[in-house]
Amino acid sequence: MKFLPLFKNKVWGGNKISTLGFDYAPLPNCGELWVLSGVEDDETVVENGFLAENTINEVLEIYMGELVGEKNFDHFGYQFPLLLKIIDANDDLSIQVHPDDQLARERGMENGKTEMWYIMEAEKGAKIVDGFEKSVTPEEYQQILDMGKLESILHLEEAQSGDMFFIPAGRVHALGKGLLLAEVQQCSDCTYRIYDYNRPDSNGKLRELHTAQALDAIDFSELKDGKTHYNYSENNTTELAKCPYFTTNLIPLTKPMRKDFSRLDSFVIYLCVEGIAAVKSMETILPIHAGECVLVPAVAEQVELFSEGPAKLLEIYIDPQQWVDNGISHANDMDWVARFIGKE
Repeated sequence: MKFLPLFKNKVWGGNKISTLGFDYAPLPNCGELWVLSGVEDDETVVENGFLAENTINEVLEIYMGELVGEKNFDHFGYQFPLLLKIIDANDDLSIQVHPDDQLARERGMENGKTEMWYIMEAEKGAKIVDGFEKSVTPEEYQQILDMGKLESILHLEEAQSGDMFFIPAGRVHALGKGLLLAEVQQCSDCTYRIYDYNRPDSNGKLRELHTAQALDAIDFSELKDGKTHYNYSENNTTELAKCPYFTTNLIPLTKPMRKDFSRLDSFVIYLCVEGIAAVKSMETILPIHAGECVLVPAVAEQVELFSEGPAKLLEIYIDPQQWVDNGISHANDMDWVARFIGKE
């Protein structure tokens, strides 16, 4: 399946998404392109085939484990468990943090949010905020925030095309100006904004901050290097991130490639982040360009990939074995985060 995109106008958004071939008129800019979403009231709609005009969650209601995998369906239920975006940061985004599942659900939300960023384009000198430069106590953090000096304790990293950053729930973070990227995350739009540079929104008002709500969500530990370091080669699959919520691989494609998923109890998504490609499975072949994705259902055992010239694909799925390997039985048990970070 392919999906119709959802376009989001943002105060910090730009116009780079139009260079990928998308028309988001009449919006003045597009900060976020939601490529695939199961978020309530923001669900993406199937574009092709006999399921066209159905939302992803409506398809899930019908096909359940055949779509997402039997174990994934038992675990995540009737909401598609991922949200995929393309983000154009034409200005600095607010400094924010996401709660984990346990805290989010205690506060009446569906899920927390763990995510990852794959940088598609980066202007010279573009940076991201990724955690704290040194460990602080909650009391020290609050004092520094009250003094308007939060930026003095934040860990900054320069971002370049091809860089990957894993952002677990609890890590303070922000995208800097001049970045175009793909984001893979839990199906959640839950964000606590803790600092926004005193910047007004499109109506001239300061955006709401969530200072008190964020305190219980923040990981106050030091971070030295949040970038995921990896090596890749053409027409091979390179792992970028693996956690109970998603596995993401990079495939630089220059020639046809066949994949066997007969032992994987999961859907597989191919998100194009560079060039033009095509995905063939179950007697259907669908072309995609940068910013588009194809979802291959769990019942498909074979996938063939093609490209028109060099292309890069993110291969995304949820491996149920990750729940076992991280010692969890439910998606709201976030003890895995500490263990996962400790393995990096």
